[in-house]
Amino acid sequence: MIKINDYKMIDKYILKYNISEIFTKDMRQFMELLLFKKNEYICKENEYIKYLFFVIEGNAKVYVTLSNGKSLLTCFYHDFMLLGDLEFIKSKPAYSNVQAIENVYCIGIPLEKVKEECLNDDKFLRYICNQLGEKLVGCSKNSSINLLYPLENRLASYILATGERVCDNGIIKVKFNESLTEISELLGTSYRHLLRTLKILCTKGVIKKQDDYFEVIDEIVLKEIASDVYS
Repeated sequence: MIKINDYKMIDKYILKYNISEIFTKDMRQFMELLLFKKNEYICKENEYIKYLFFVIEGNAKVYVTLSNGKSLLTCFYHDFMLLGDLEFIKSKPAYSNVQAIENVYCIGIPLEKVKEECLNDDKFLRYICNQLGEKLVGCSKNSSINLLYPLENRLASYILATGERVCDNGIIKVKFNESLTEISELLGTSYRHLLRTLKILCTKGVIKKQDDYFEVIDEIVLKEIASDVYS
């Protein structure tokens, strides 16, 4: 985590997302601009977090570790989303892992300051309740997706969310290069089934296997296959 001392940028994001309107009190003096590099953890399961985070730029994946030691993808975080609301309410360690897929910028407020200043702030608590309600609905939906959606749909959504956009001779390409073993765990499938599904997408001309990565060839069709999975 890198703290960026750029107050103009902080003010820009505060205004863009009306963050000050979430609180009754003026919390600007406690707000910090934080950068999490690609693959860095914003929080880890069973570890206490030190900030209430507002994700303002970038994308992160959220997954939980099951009792058998395997991991399961639950959702993605993107701008503008709140992280740490449940930990604020329950004063317990993080219940999931949140890992940056790309560089992620957050407005962070030290959790202790939030507890000191906002524990009786009705305006802020209503916002927290609304966020928790939305996450409950999202969690229920994503649990159903993991059980009922074919792997092809879930994989297409995962590729779109985690693929890296690079410029190649002036052309923007989407490259997908992650550990297939980890992906099979996160998507709750076997390694062999994942390989078969990747082959199907290649046969359809949606993606293409390069030396050490997959390249998205037809992003429009990939989005159609992904539908609203993990949105």
